[in-house]
Amino acid sequence: MIETEEIVRVEDDRIDELEAAMLELEPIDCPLIHRFTDKMYIREIYMPAGTLVTSKIHKTNHPFVLSKGKVSVKIDNGEWVTMEAPFSDTTKIGTRRILYIWEDAIWSTFHVNLDNTTDLEEIENRILEPHTNSVIGEDINKIYKELLNNKKELL
Repeated sequence: MIETEEIVRVEDDRIDELEAAMLELEPIDCPLIHRFTDKMYIREIYMPAGTLVTSKIHKTNHPFVLSKGKVSVKIDNGEWVTMEAPFSDTTKIGTRRILYIWEDAIWSTFHVNLDNTTDLEEIENRILEPHTNSVIGEDINKIYKELLNNKKELL
């Protein structure tokens, strides 16, 4: 039988505070690549050195791989852990990370996709929890995307 461990989060409000403060910084683009194979969805993010990142909240246990770079990761009220590529492990249900990127990094996650959908909104609904930031009362990811788009339009 497969174990389905779950993270019990107690620091969401503090992470929300950090995310709200991060909105005051220059937005940094962390491109996301979506790959599809038979019954699998692969999500790959590039994060440049010097970037502070918070993750979304994960609904599933799934493998991840750090294939490039060096990062420090904190999950909820746990200790900071430094990972250097190549590195792989498993994300537990409920995981929400804070990452500091020491060296340009590529982080990939692998998800079951039994119906082979390529609808990214549907996939995100399956693998990520909706979350309203408690400080600003909105979805922080939506606001951050708008800031990035505004920055790109100015260039």
